[in-house]
Amino acid sequence: MLIELRAENYAVIDHAVAALGPGLNLLTGETGAGKSILVDALALLMGGKGSTEVVRHGAEKAVVSCVFDSTSGAEAVLAANGIDVEGALIILRRELHASGKGRVFINNQPATVAALKQLAPELALVHAQTETLVSFDQAQQRILLDRFAGISTDEIAEAAAQWSQARKKLEDLVEGEQDRLRMVDLWSYQSKEIVGAHLQAGEDEALETEKRVLANAEKLYAAAQGAFEQLYEGSSSAEGALRAALRNIEELARYDARFAEPAQQLAGARATVDDVATTLRDYAEGINASPERLEEIEDRLALIDRLKRKYGKTIADVILFGEEAARKLSEVEDRDGILKTLRAAVDAAAKQYRQVAQALSAARRAAAGKLAKLAEAEINSLAMKVRFEVAVEANEKESAWSVSGWDTVSYRIATNAGEPLKPLVEIASGGEMSRVMLALKVAVEEHATKNVKEKKKITPRTLVFDEIDIGIGGRAAEAVGQKLKALGRAQQVLCVTHLPQIAAFADQHLVVEKREAEGRTKTQIRTLDARARTQEVARMMSGAKVTETSLQHAEQMIEASR
Repeated sequence: MLIELRAENYAVIDHAVAALGPGLNLLTGETGAGKSILVDALALLMGGKGSTEVVRHGAEKAVVSCVFDSTSGAEAVLAANGIDVEGALIILRRELHASGKGRVFINNQPATVAALKQLAPELALVHAQTETLVSFDQAQQRILLDRFAGISTDEIAEAAAQWSQARKKLEDLVEGEQDRLRMVDLWSYQSKEIVGAHLQAGEDEALETEKRVLANAEKLYAAAQGAFEQLYEGSSSAEGALRAALRNIEELARYDARFAEPAQQLAGARATVDDVATTLRDYAEGINASPERLEEIEDRLALIDRLKRKYGKTIADVILFGEEAARKLSEVEDRDGILKTLRAAVDAAAKQYRQVAQALSAARRAAAGKLAKLAEAEINSLAMKVRFEVAVEANEKESAWSVSGWDTVSYRIATNAGEPLKPLVEIASGGEMSRVMLALKVAVEEHATKNVKEKKKITPRTLVFDEIDIGIGGRAAEAVGQKLKALGRAQQVLCVTHLPQIAAFADQHLVVEKREAEGRTKTQIRTLDARARTQEVARMMSGAKVTETSLQHAEQMIEASR
């Protein structure tokens, strides 16, 4: 849901803030006050094309910003663009400088217009008078039909992914065949060299330790033997001194109990000395000052270092490199078998895709007729007389396969009797386009609310219609208001209108006003309370002079809309 929309130094607007709520939000005001300009500002935040012409005269830059409630889909788009999610809100800001430069920020982080365009389908669909229905492209038309029919594309997306992966593996093997054949000799040499070395993980560390011992054998033997003699075998060894002292303390302990514990402590010290002395003796006896073994270790370490320089930083990396070379050799040798397996996998994945895509096409064609019938009735209730069609065309060529199927969905309309059906994007009138969009949305949402399962899948999104009331009045205007109100029960709707019959249905009524101050025109937006709302609806009926009769009529219209 759109929570707030701001514009600063944008066109005729100096500074304006619109606080919006759930349901139907209506913007009214005098012609030229800036109502449609606000819609254009929101379109800009949805990735629309910017222009220096929108910068207010005398200002350096125009700034538009808005705050939306976040959705899981929007958060996924942010993550894909490396933008952090900040709480439950998404804040968009766009700056247009008079010099022609522009900047985009999402959640106060630098972003791109492309990121705004990716976010737009998750946040709002803006239909402004300055637009064509380009934003309602074939992808959006397909999505709307799928939504109407309660169709999920998860299964076709999975089938497409499996087919694409299988085909890529086959293509990689075929396209890389020449390169692999040229590399066979190198892979063979590398594999044999690594396998022939009989490497063991961690052996270089053990060999380095043994090398240090052998290289310093004499020093180590002298140190160990000297320590052994000082502790145990020498004429003045520590063990002999401890033994003599222990005898004297034990004698003391026979007459004075205070020396019993010191005697035990000294006995423990003597046992520790014995253990250390034994360890030193065994270590000294085990030292092997073998020049042959030292040379053997140095040769082995040199071989390991050479292999690590060529194939990896560690022995584990070298072993892994050798296994990969052997695998590549095996693939070349088993090419025919692998090709057969991969082709079978591609055929199986393609068969599965065709089955899912055909079922999907059938479901779409069945839903297309129902949607066309409902939409045509809805459009014709809005002061139009049209023929409407939803066409589903299947292109079974592999080049047309996608994660949403192989169908092209297009909406076609004839707005005048005797005219052929044409693509929706060729409608000339902005008011007609808005009404068609409204009718389509109402047809889809009303159908969705009848199905509990589908209702749970409704994606919260803001729908924006600018001056949907062009060329209508009376009962048709009331019908538009009723439809906007119905649409607002499932989604947030923002609409610019000049008709009191529509304004009477607002859940939130905002008025756009302009005034002069210090020789400049300034624009402000007010959210109307019940009394002010009655005044505004009365003004829309009677003009600048509000009468008691128009006030009473306005009250009746607002009450009737409830």
